[in-house]
Order: sequence, then structure tokens, then C-alpha cells
Amino acid sequence: MKKILKVLIIVMIPQLFILSSYAGSDGTVEINSEVEEQNYEVKDCFETVNRGIFAFNQGLDKIFFKPIAKGYRYLPKPIRSGTSNALSNLSNVVTIPNNILQGQLKQAGINTLRFSINTTLGIAGIFDVASYYGLDKLDKEDYGQTLGTWGVKEGCYFVLPVLGPTTVRDTLGSIANFAGGDAWYNVTVANNTKYFENSDYYYSRLTAGIDFRAKNLEAFNSLENNSMDLYASVRSLYLQDRKRKIQNSKETTETMNDDDWEEIDTQ
Repeated sequence: MKKILKVLIIVMIPQLFILSSYAGSDGTVEINSEVEEQNYEVKDCFETVNRGIFAFNQGLDKIFFKPIAKGYRYLPKPIRSGTSNALSNLSNVVTIPNNILQGQLKQAGINTLRFSINTTLGIAGIFDVASYYGLDKLDKEDYGQTLGTWGVKEGCYFVLPVLGPTTVRDTLGSIANFAGGDAWYNVTVANNTKYFENSDYYYSRLTAGIDFRAKNLEAFNSLENNSMDLYASVRSLYLQDRKRKIQNSKETTETMNDDDWEEIDTQ
């Protein structure tokens, strides 16, 4: 039971940092009104409780995660870039099966080649060698997105302590990782192979959250400063972002996303 709780906390930490990706580069928050109306079809079944948990998460972010993210930014760019590349490469073990489940065979092929090249020539993904061969990075996919493409509705929106915003559908998608859907989890935690330790999985998930939070410090500050109701803004923007990813659309919300550090540092 202790191991399961530990996995749930570490795996879902990036959910908390999704909040920081919704502010525009000009310091404003832009919401597509048509999509916003659709978002309200998703019931906020436990809004009073959700607001309390959201406030707790905000306090935890300010006390713990934000200071760590600021410190992470002081690391030399090659270290940040290499870490980000390796984590992005590792995410393909979840993206590839979801490409297949969604019928995206071309994308599955590209991501498989990227993973193979970067894992070998790129030294465990530290260097994005595949991009030099014209295999550009594609959007990440997960089991929640796959369920959405299959027509599964969101269910209730709710907020989890530390884990952040989610829906019933996205939670079910996350659970799929522990049922064999995440190869990295399988070789580190589930099967206890001699090549990796359980801690390798936990550290990679935690580092992914810190890396993402560090990339979006300004975005989250902008969102806080420009929202009359931060909770409502995050709820609407989270649902927009999930809808955009399911539809593979890039026209719903102007956001800062999980770009390479080289791109972020030149903005």
C-alpha cells in the first residue's frame, strides 16, 4: 500500500504544474469563448471541496515546488536541456502505444524511430539526435486522451491534493499506467529488474514535474495576476487544454508549453 501511494503521488505531480502553462506570452490569459461554454458541460461536482484543495495546492506550490523550480533554473543550460531531452524521450514509452490505440500509425512510427535513435545515438535521450535526421518532436499522448478519442466523456471535474486538476476520465487514464501501460514503470517498479531501481522511476517523475514548473514560472505568475477567480480560470483552461490535445488542435488557447530550454531561454 505504501508503494502504491508513493507511485500515485510522484506520477501525478506534473498535473500540479499543468496549472502553470496557461498564461500567454504577453502576460495575459486568453480563453476561447466557444470552448469555455463547452467546458461548463463538465460538472464541477465537488466545487466547495475542490476550492479548498486548490488553495492547499497553491500554498504547497509557493512553499516547496516554486522555490525548487527557481533553483533549477540556475543550472547550466546544457544540464537543463539534457535532462529535458531525456525526460521527453522517456515519455515516448507512453505516447507510442497511445498513438497506436488512436490509429495514429504514422506518428507511432516517427516516435518509435525517435525513441530508438535518441536512446542509442543520443545517449539515453540526453541529445535529440533524431531531430537532426528530420524526425521532429511530436505532441505527447496519454491514456486519458485515448479514452477521449474513443468517445468517453470527462465525468466530474475535481481537484486532488498535490496531484492537481483532473477528471474521472483522466484519472482512469492515469491508472492504466499501473496496469501495464507504462513500460518505464514496468521495468523499474512492477518487475524489479536488475538494471533499474524503483527510485529511478520516482526520481524521473519528480524531475519531470520540476522541469515543467521551472519552464513556466512567468506563465503561472501571469495567470495569478490576471485572473479574477484563479480557481475558475484554471478549471476552464485545464478542460480547454485537454480538449485541444484530444482533438490535436492548436487553436484553442495561447499557452506556454513544454518546449525545449533553448527555445524558452531565447524568448
